[in-house]
Amino acid sequence: MGKKEQINDHKDKERVQAVLQLLKKQGPLTLKQEKFCNSGCVERFLKVKGENVKKAAKQLRNCLAWRDSLGTDHLIADEFSAELAEGAAYVSGHDDESRPVVIFRIKQDYQKFHSQKLFTRLLVFTLEVAIQTMAKSVEQFVVLFDASFFRSASAFMNILLASLKIIADYYPGRLHKAFVIDPPSLFSYLWKGVKTFVDLAPLTMVVSSLDFEESLEFNDFTAYPRAASLRFNPSSIPSSGKIGSCSSSRFSFTVSHHFDSVKPWYLSLTDTSSAKVGPTTTQVLGPAISPLNARSYSFASPIARSPRGNNMKGFFPSTPLPQKTQELEQSEILRHPRAMRPSFFQSPAMFFKKDNNNCHISRADKCRESFQPFLKFYRRPYDEMIYRSKMRPPLGGLISIVSPHIRRRHMSVSQRF
Repeated sequence: MGKKEQINDHKDKERVQAVLQLLKKQGPLTLKQEKFCNSGCVERFLKVKGENVKKAAKQLRNCLAWRDSLGTDHLIADEFSAELAEGAAYVSGHDDESRPVVIFRIKQDYQKFHSQKLFTRLLVFTLEVAIQTMAKSVEQFVVLFDASFFRSASAFMNILLASLKIIADYYPGRLHKAFVIDPPSLFSYLWKGVKTFVDLAPLTMVVSSLDFEESLEFNDFTAYPRAASLRFNPSSIPSSGKIGSCSSSRFSFTVSHHFDSVKPWYLSLTDTSSAKVGPTTTQVLGPAISPLNARSYSFASPIARSPRGNNMKGFFPSTPLPQKTQELEQSEILRHPRAMRPSFFQSPAMFFKKDNNNCHISRADKCRESFQPFLKFYRRPYDEMIYRSKMRPPLGGLISIVSPHIRRRHMSVSQRF
C-alpha cells in the first residue's frame, strides 16, 4: 500500500511539472504568477480537468490572464468602503472544518448604480480575503447568497450565475458548498431550467430561513398547573366538592355512580372551579350544553369497557370511580386487559412503514441538514471592524496598516520646536 501511494505521489508531481513547463513555453511567468502557480493550485486545476495536463495548462493560463486584466494584485479595501460599511460582502467566520464562510447580501438596486466590472471586483476581493484567512490544510470555502433583498428572480439569477461562473473558471476546486437563501418565488422555476448548464449546480442548494424559525411549542407545563385530572388521588388534592366531579375553566363534568347508566357523565358550562387557569371569558360561543343535548363520549377504548377472556363480568364505566379504601387480596386484584394491536383495517400505514435508516430522504431535507451548521453565520450580526481585522496587506489597505490609535495630526517642523 505504501508503494502505491509513493507511485501516485510521483505521478502527481510529474503532472504538476508538465503543466508548469507548458505554461513557461508560452511565455515567462512573473514572480507573483509563480507564487500563485504552486503545487496545490496546479493540482486543483488538474483535478477539475480530469488529470489532463493540456486542458489544465490552458485553463491556468486563462486564469493568469484574467487576473492580470482585472488587477487582482492591486485590490484594496479602500475601493469598497461603501460595500464594507453596509456589509454587502464579507467573511462571517469559519466552520468546524476551518473553512471560511462568505456571505453576499447584495441588494437589487446595486446593479443600477454599479457596473458589472465593479461587482466582479467586489466578488474577487471577498474571495481573496477568504483565501487569506485559510489555514494551510484548508483549500475550500462556503458561500451564502442572501436573496431576501431581491424582488426580481431574473435579476438575482444574473448575479448568481456570474458569481458561480467566476468561481468555477478561476477558482476551481475552491467551493465546498453554496446556499441560496430566501430567493424570490419564481427563482425555483428558473433554476430548474438553468442548473443543467451550470458547472457548480450540484454544490448549490436553495434553502429558506423560515424552515429554521423557532417553533412556538410550550413544553413546560409547570407554569400552567391543571385544575383537575381524570385520574386523580382524592387524598392529595384538597377539594370541598363531592368525590366524583371534575371541573376546569372551560367545562365541568359529573360522574354517575350507577353501573347501568347510559350517560356515565355529562357536560355543563357552569364554572365550579375555585382556581382558574388561563384566560376566561363570560361570553359563551356556540349552543349551550346541557344534560339533554350532551353526547356521551368515552375517554376509554371499547376494549377497556368490554373485557375479554377473563371471569370479570359487568360494565366498566368510562371514567374511573373513586378509589376503594378496602384492600383486595392478591387474587382479587383487577387487571385491565391490554389494548388490542392495530389491525390492517385500522391503520394500513403500519404495514408499509419503513425503517428510518432505509427511508428515502428528500432533497429539501438534505438541504436543511446541510445548511444547519451555517445558520449561525447567516444570523450573526455584521461588524465591519472584525471583518477588516481579517484582511492582510495589501488587501486591507491603509486602514488595516495604520491603527486608529496611532493616527495623529500632522505637525510641521516649526510646531515641533
